[in-house]
Amino acid sequence: MKKKRLIPVLLLKNGWLVQSRGFKRYQNLGNPFTAVKRLSEWASDEIIYLDISTTDDYDLRRDDQGYPNRRDFLDIIQDVAKVTFMPLTVGGRIRTLADAAKRFVVGADKVSINTEAVKNPKLITKIAGQFGSQAVVVSIDVKLIDGIYRVMIEGGRCDSGREVLEWTMEAEKRGAGEILLNSIDRDGSRLGYDLELLSRVVESVKIPVVALGGAGEWSHFAEAFKKTPVDAVAAANVFHYSDQSVYSAKKYLHDKGLPVRPPTLFKI
Repeated sequence: MKKKRLIPVLLLKNGWLVQSRGFKRYQNLGNPFTAVKRLSEWASDEIIYLDISTTDDYDLRRDDQGYPNRRDFLDIIQDVAKVTFMPLTVGGRIRTLADAAKRFVVGADKVSINTEAVKNPKLITKIAGQFGSQAVVVSIDVKLIDGIYRVMIEGGRCDSGREVLEWTMEAEKRGAGEILLNSIDRDGSRLGYDLELLSRVVESVKIPVVALGGAGEWSHFAEAFKKTPVDAVAAANVFHYSDQSVYSAKKYLHDKGLPVRPPTLFKI
């Protein structure tokens, strides 16, 4: 049986690792490098690293625990890639094929595109043509508006005018190898995933779908796997508040008989 994946998401805002709630409030969680190292040691199946900065200022303002004070996102990714042996997906501010290529050069295994994919769907095809569909993740931020799941862009601030199933199916046809489906309404809520949204999207495409938005406890991962056919569950906030969090989550799921890889601890 194909194993289900457990994927931590790290949000980088101007050099700092942050927690998000509703795409509006951000709490500083500290240095991004140490978090990646811990999550790798706890045997994450993959790591998704999203730059949500709106400016080019990446100053950490200190050399935390011996890590260099990088002021460029690509330098940060290059450092991050050195402390993880899990597949690394990198997203944020990718507008051209050249932008994607630069991220692969510094260590990304996949790239995640969001707003620019909606504005310029041909970008999906260009990246897939150059690097393969398996390397292209289309990230979709969704908000329920008047009973319709709408695709939001520009960091969740603008309605793209597109309905989620329509856009998901087009993204697949354009060459996307995976969908990262994020519920804005559930972001940071700790109420669990939007199961109806997940079910609708997974049934509309053949490519893997990763659930994001709302996980607040391990049971929410189990609920998503039991009640929807998602290929993976992802979360940001919940993994940063307990030691060996990914290991504990995997153990919880494994003990319940769910098809995840056995919990393991590594030392980097």
